[in-house]
Amino acid sequence: MKARSLTCACLFTVSTLMLAAPAMAIKPAGPNAQVAVTPAVQKAVQDSRRDPANVKRDAYRHPAQTLSFFGVAPGQTVIEITPGNGWYSEILAPLLHEKGQYVAAVVDPMAVAEGRGRDYQQRSREGLEKKFAGDAAVFGESRVVAYDPKAPVFGPANSADVVLTFRNVHNWRSSGQAEGMFKGFFSVLKPGGVLGVVEHRAKADVPADDKTGYVGQQQVIAMAKAAGFELAGSSEINTNPRDTKDYPNGVWTLPPTNQHDVADEAKYQAIGESDRMTLRFVKPGK
Repeated sequence: MKARSLTCACLFTVSTLMLAAPAMAIKPAGPNAQVAVTPAVQKAVQDSRRDPANVKRDAYRHPAQTLSFFGVAPGQTVIEITPGNGWYSEILAPLLHEKGQYVAAVVDPMAVAEGRGRDYQQRSREGLEKKFAGDAAVFGESRVVAYDPKAPVFGPANSADVVLTFRNVHNWRSSGQAEGMFKGFFSVLKPGGVLGVVEHRAKADVPADDKTGYVGQQQVIAMAKAAGFELAGSSEINTNPRDTKDYPNGVWTLPPTNQHDVADEAKYQAIGESDRMTLRFVKPGK
């Protein structure tokens, strides 16, 4: 640990490294992974109010480097798309609490056909709203907005500085909603606004009905460009060369979902979370 902290001292603090998972699980940084972490983002990542179980995932998800790469900063309006149980909400809400606005965009359950899908979206929304209501000091200034995935609107046109999506694109592709989602991102962003995408990375292009949870990097870039975005940068912050992408239950075989036999636990824990692309797009204009 001492050697690693000395090597990375120019970018990462010792306290950040102490929050990491065991060394076996930490992904090696790629050639483009040298991102200078901003003090404001570093402070939010180190916030003691974060769930300890979520902090353990930092070694795989590199939130300080990822948010700094996307240029997230106080004073911005930042929309996170389908934040799930609020893993990134715990970082973004405090970061934007005093200056700026954090918006969690969730699927409107009433826009989904009655049944298991609607029930899932209802539980997700209620869980996030409960999390926000339970700690006003952290989430008091945050907002939850609901959108129809068939015709997504995330806020007034040209109103957001940053839109973020983490590990969602494969779901939109499989449901035929990706084109509309990217158009919605483009609409809500101000000219010059940033779209940050992190997604499970396939070895190459995959069919739209692919069930592995991985997507080709060039496919994601093509979707964003088709919506009007320009690719402004890519990073290997979230790369994982141990991910072979050929598991019986797709990406969900790996942590944190762990859909595998108990006997294979050590094998998949050694691999860690998936190999991920990290892409920054910009809406043209000032």
